[in-house]
Amino acid sequence: MSGETHLETLIRSLSAELVEGVFVFVTLPSAQVPDRLKPRMRFEEAEGTTLIVLRSEAEALSLPYEFESRMITLNIHSSLEAVGFIARIATALAAQGMGVNPVSGFYHDHLFVPLGREAEAMEILETLSHS
Repeated sequence: MSGETHLETLIRSLSAELVEGVFVFVTLPSAQVPDRLKPRMRFEEAEGTTLIVLRSEAEALSLPYEFESRMITLNIHSSLEAVGFIARIATALAAQGMGVNPVSGFYHDHLFVPLGREAEAMEILETLSHS
């Protein structure tokens, strides 16, 4: 098993990086995903393919999108089997009335927070890491 699993170690070691760009969520039929798109995430669902892409890419291709957001990367290698890490973060954000769309990669977790609330999200994460 790769990555950290101990919840308190994950929280104490938490550091976050705000990624450049505004991201949006797009859904398309699987067969219609343009090769020119460079999604940060692609997930196949029964109803179609969900993509997280830069807003500028979606607009350049006239793709309808939802949830303008900023991406925050959590700079700790959390295990895919870690229990409660994202729940703790989502709870801290929810306590301030902020929704979050988390995505877990092999090495890092990424949070998509509402555009305009990214500074607040970063402050919440900083406070959480010191709790």
